[in-house]
Amino acid sequence: MGILLVLAHPAPQSFNHAIAQTARQTLEGLGHQVIFRDLYREDFDPLLEAEEFPRSVALPPLVQEHCRELAAAQGIVVVHPNWWGMPPAIMKGWIDRVFRPGVAYEFMEGDNGEGVPRGLLRARAALVLNTANTPPAREQEVFGDPLERLWRDCVFGLCGVGGFHRRTFSVVVTSSGQQRRQWLAEVAQTVARLFPAES
Repeated sequence: MGILLVLAHPAPQSFNHAIAQTARQTLEGLGHQVIFRDLYREDFDPLLEAEEFPRSVALPPLVQEHCRELAAAQGIVVVHPNWWGMPPAIMKGWIDRVFRPGVAYEFMEGDNGEGVPRGLLRARAALVLNTANTPPAREQEVFGDPLERLWRDCVFGLCGVGGFHRRTFSVVVTSSGQQRRQWLAEVAQTVARLFPAES
């Protein structure tokens, strides 16, 4: 199975990088083909310019490459921290530029963009792994967990991915080495459950 794994965290020694590495190793160990994208390492430009709006426009080569990978992926794994209830700006820009009409969704004939789009992504499942420094109870009670709504409904649900799963690991800033090892073991178990080896 072809899996797209996308990471957005600027610090190479971060727990997000450890999560992404664990997910990658697990997927490859199960025999999947993994396309790994570290958005900060490749210096992905998050700015969507007006010139990219038209569906038929010739995209920059790197953006076109990302679009092809997203469209072809049979599974998607996204890793990023919770910053102000949102993904890092580079991840939001990746969504803006790569989840394009004709790639991730389309409107039906005669619909000028005011209706409900039809999802085009072929991925059977998407897994979002987040880190946070807010206790889960406070996150839910005070903020309502906006990342759940963003990824489940506004991105993957709209683009046709039926199987959505998300896990937030917190509180990272005060976690022990043992706790982080347990979390990474959970990452491996979750990835293996959602994307089992093909027989």
